[in-house]
Amino acid sequence: MSKLKTYILFFVLMVSSIAYSQSHPKLILTKKGVAEIRAQLNQLPMLQTSVQMAVRFVGDEMEKGIDVPLPKDMAGGYTHNCHKKNYLALQNAGVLFQITQDEKYAVFVRDMLMQYAELYPTLGLHPANRSYAPGKIFWQNLNDANWLVYASQAYDCVYDWLSSKERKKLEKDLFRPFADHLSVDSPQFYNRVHNHSTWGNAAVGMIGLVMNDQELIDRAFYGLKSDNIKADQKDNDGGLIKMPGQGQAGFFAQLDHLFSPDGYYTEGPYYQRYAMYPFVMFAEAIENCKPEVKIFEYRDSLLVKAVQTLLNLTDVNGLFFPINDAQKGMSYLSRELVSSVNIVYHFGGEDAGLLAVAEQQGQVMLDDTGLSVAKAIKEGKKTNYIKRSANYKDGASGTEGALGILRAGEGDKEICLVMKNTSQGMGHGHFDKLSFSLYDYMGEVLPDYGCARYVNIEQKFGGGYLPENNTWAKQTVAHNTLVVNGISHFGGSTDTGNEFHSDPFVFDATNKAIQIVSAKELNAYPGVEMHRTLALLADDRFEKPLLLDIFRATSDIENQYELPYHFVGQLLSANYEYVQAKELVPMGDSHGYQHLRLEAEGQAKGNNAKFTWFAKDHFYSITSYVSPEDKLQLVRSGANDPNFNLRSEPAFIIKKNPQKNAVFVSIVEAHGKYDRVTEFADNAFSSISKIDLLLNTNAYTAISFQDKNKNEWILILANKDAGKESQHELQINGADYKWSGAFYFVQSK
Repeated sequence: MSKLKTYILFFVLMVSSIAYSQSHPKLILTKKGVAEIRAQLNQLPMLQTSVQMAVRFVGDEMEKGIDVPLPKDMAGGYTHNCHKKNYLALQNAGVLFQITQDEKYAVFVRDMLMQYAELYPTLGLHPANRSYAPGKIFWQNLNDANWLVYASQAYDCVYDWLSSKERKKLEKDLFRPFADHLSVDSPQFYNRVHNHSTWGNAAVGMIGLVMNDQELIDRAFYGLKSDNIKADQKDNDGGLIKMPGQGQAGFFAQLDHLFSPDGYYTEGPYYQRYAMYPFVMFAEAIENCKPEVKIFEYRDSLLVKAVQTLLNLTDVNGLFFPINDAQKGMSYLSRELVSSVNIVYHFGGEDAGLLAVAEQQGQVMLDDTGLSVAKAIKEGKKTNYIKRSANYKDGASGTEGALGILRAGEGDKEICLVMKNTSQGMGHGHFDKLSFSLYDYMGEVLPDYGCARYVNIEQKFGGGYLPENNTWAKQTVAHNTLVVNGISHFGGSTDTGNEFHSDPFVFDATNKAIQIVSAKELNAYPGVEMHRTLALLADDRFEKPLLLDIFRATSDIENQYELPYHFVGQLLSANYEYVQAKELVPMGDSHGYQHLRLEAEGQAKGNNAKFTWFAKDHFYSITSYVSPEDKLQLVRSGANDPNFNLRSEPAFIIKKNPQKNAVFVSIVEAHGKYDRVTEFADNAFSSISKIDLLLNTNAYTAISFQDKNKNEWILILANKDAGKESQHELQINGADYKWSGAFYFVQSK
């Protein structure tokens, strides 16, 4: 009887295992989801649109014929683009087979995968030999992992349709060796805590789930047990392969270390966008195949927070703030965010605000989550998606600085400020502590340069990062922050930068009249303490909210202090005399200055310098409190750029004579517009008439400013004690001021 029970139990387990392994699709699409999509497709316009897009794309690829070329090119080259289109076509064709039940799509998937199964065993490493972790199909394993993430979805969709013999060949000659190359053959790629490894972990895990291969699933979850990675081993961007003290690897390590508790991703929003696809897709696969893991509840619903945070890290047009290495123009219309929004809506509590974003995206995923979104939009459940002021903590424990976002005004009055008080951001980080960028309803006003790269454009360094990314884009002078002695923060050393983070001092967005973000940086320059405070001031006396910038630097020795403001547009006027440079020569030979040319220089006769420029038919002004000895420079990027890799962009620099302590005070104002049809300029001049520095001590800094109607405002900052309940008492020019909290703001007359 005992033996009989054992045999019965073994038989039940075997049947369960077989049923589990052959119950396809199960990864992203599910059998239930497929049935519901088929039943409701004609009633859901967004779902119909998305199916039609897939049909057109796959139809075009089928008409061209299957092409699986021998790998040769870098990013942007023919073979690279061909293999990229192939994995997108595979994924779409697999889904269309399930939805339409038309076998031509399954045949297409099978035939293409079989060609890859013939090719893959013959491949060595990619001939480009340019990556720290070379792939076989692509020049880097990162792209190979992309291929497998998409191909695993296609395989899942045709799994039951394929014969046992066909599955055996695909798994033996393609999928298993592919997963092994990404992982055991490439530990320096796989066992990192990095967006690259996230793709690798997801790829191995997703194909493992399709094949019901527990070894691959465990490898995806927890990484390789041993890797022999050297402590000082680095990638192509100069980042360490393993962070000091890193004891974990695999998908859960990525979740534990790459995100802060607020859902901020340490490399910045551009790479958070890129990494979200493997994060949410693998999470959906885990939820569908292993619901007991409760992946969307992990770390207090971290993935849900991550998507919500990422959506808020965009300007009014949905473009991601391009901090660190980021190509400008990327937005939440990307396919990664279509997936993220759909999946988080479905699994993360059905936030109706996400439906507004999904509607803007104009398409949904062809799976259970896309069905949920399409149904909810059809049923009128959508509400507005509101972007808010927020202070996102950085670091796994939320203790490594923060990214501050302030938003004020509505519609065409909107102003958005981004202040970067974060950690370094690993190899993709820039040397720009306490930097900021400013946006209005049309886009950039005071921009961040982003990265020096033309992604997937072969003519520009094979689509990879250009040399100027290191020599210009990462350097401090390329950003809106303080440069000391002509040297970048941390001397331009990523290793040093990774050891430190800025220290948030104040964040207060509770009062619409004044929202404030303040932080200190103690390590960018040994012996120099930097403290910056930025405030958005909303007052009906001004057309749009003002930006107030107070930047203090203190030291025991004299230093050269320079504060750049990079702007978008054309110089209109300045209230000081300047002399145009007779020769356009580089301003230095390192730390980014080799790429700058001095175009003009002047000095203010008094204590206020005003600079006005014109962009997108609108007017902008910076009014600064300066010393008559300060040099006011107009500069432009593009020097020492023989291949024309850099954008030629202007900047305004306030340069102080050597001194121990310095304070910079400026107000940035967006005002007026120009009508090209009527040729009429409205409110073309700044409303700020005067800025005064009333007090600057170790304990307090006080400034006042006036508009052209003699209205005056006063802001006093506590430089040491930011406690909300702390009491302060101060006398300035015979007037007494008492307040609690980190700052005092009032219109005095």
